[in-house]
Amino acid sequence: MELNRDRQFPEDEKMGTTASKVTMNTQPKIIVLDDDPTGSQTVHSCLLLTQWDVETLRLGLREEVPIFFVLTNTRSLTPDQADATTRVVCQNLKQALAAENISDFLVVSRSDSTLRGHYPIETDAIAEELGPFDAHFLVPAFFEGGRITKNSTHYLIIDGVETPVHETEFAKDSVFGYQYSYLPDYVAEKTKGRIPATEVDCFLLPDLRSPNQTSTNPSLQERLMQLSGNRCCAVDAENQGDLDSFATEAIAAASQGKRFLFRSAASLLTSLANLGPQPVPAIEMGQFVREAKPGAIIVGSHVKKTTQQLERLLLETSVTGIEIDVSHLLEDSPTQREKLLQTILDKVQQAHQAGNTPVVYTSRQELAFPDVQTRLEFGVAVSALLMDVVRGLPKDIGFLISKGGITSNDVLSTGLALTSARLLGQIIAGCSMVQTPENHPLFPNLPVVLFPGNVGDADGLVTVYQRLTHAS
Repeated sequence: MELNRDRQFPEDEKMGTTASKVTMNTQPKIIVLDDDPTGSQTVHSCLLLTQWDVETLRLGLREEVPIFFVLTNTRSLTPDQADATTRVVCQNLKQALAAENISDFLVVSRSDSTLRGHYPIETDAIAEELGPFDAHFLVPAFFEGGRITKNSTHYLIIDGVETPVHETEFAKDSVFGYQYSYLPDYVAEKTKGRIPATEVDCFLLPDLRSPNQTSTNPSLQERLMQLSGNRCCAVDAENQGDLDSFATEAIAAASQGKRFLFRSAASLLTSLANLGPQPVPAIEMGQFVREAKPGAIIVGSHVKKTTQQLERLLLETSVTGIEIDVSHLLEDSPTQREKLLQTILDKVQQAHQAGNTPVVYTSRQELAFPDVQTRLEFGVAVSALLMDVVRGLPKDIGFLISKGGITSNDVLSTGLALTSARLLGQIIAGCSMVQTPENHPLFPNLPVVLFPGNVGDADGLVTVYQRLTHAS
């Protein structure tokens, strides 16, 4: 079974967007539980669901496109909330699968390519609700963002240098911090020794690049067929071809009855879904902008890369920076909050009337909190303010860019109150664009860019902005 990367897809008028119409009778349905909305950053034409009631899940299962996403946003939740949300999704999914008479499916717990997220909480919940599984695979490689895995060690490429991720800012995250880049040790750390490092099966680059049996080693297919008991496995990947090879063999094993669960970043989804090139090239995404009007940009992420990109963007003469000093939200005064919101909206309106694109961004300083719970609750308060800004944007904006994973999820589910959205494709590598339906009460047919906080080079945000304003 080989993956075909040259398939083209026609256009579909559903929801005023592009959708693939290919029927893949032998392709399992790929169900992605995404802990923020950026996991679709390597595919196109599929549905992103922001709700997970049975009927909405059936909408995704009925799609002819072989993959769809359920945006759980669990990375913004506490561990207990993430567990509860994942279980509800899975319980409803069981009902939806039965109603649609679907038994051939794969489940992917999509999470961060820098190893942040609720592991093993989410994979444990999925295994208990939808299992048993023969194995779960950790596949954190994300090539578009410069994340690769070699010899079971995960790296982030920074200025051309392969840096073990435990040496980066992401490993110091106050909620999801960790000490190891070597995946077996990472697993042992996160499972608190329940899964020892010695019990993690490692699928290395030579295994993927020479998958057939040799005189001394079993084939990749044989190794997959021998897995049982939800065995934890770490998968190397240095390029898309590595994941193509792994996906081919994993799907073949699944077709013979093996049940696999994947905990992955976005690049694996390219190989599993095998959609081919997106219908509208990235450099032509500006055609979706409404009436060539200026847009709006919301920046919630505060990681270093986002700050660098924001600084470059604010040098553009056609944008107006509007900073939100989020420390005011610590005062917990409804009157103060409403005054802050109105001030922001007034500045947004003034920028729009002047023909500029307002860039609303949270203050860059990192605040200190006594515990994780307080930090998460403050994040919810900040996001709620940003979503009030989204709802108050001028109704004739041409486009919207949302910077940050959790911010993007809230823009779709709360700010725009979408049940689902159609993915158009990627406007730059690793950066998705969706479009609201034509009957949206506030912003019909609005192109919305979901820009992860840690994706792109220093000019990434400027590049997206210029492509939408036809300035490049």
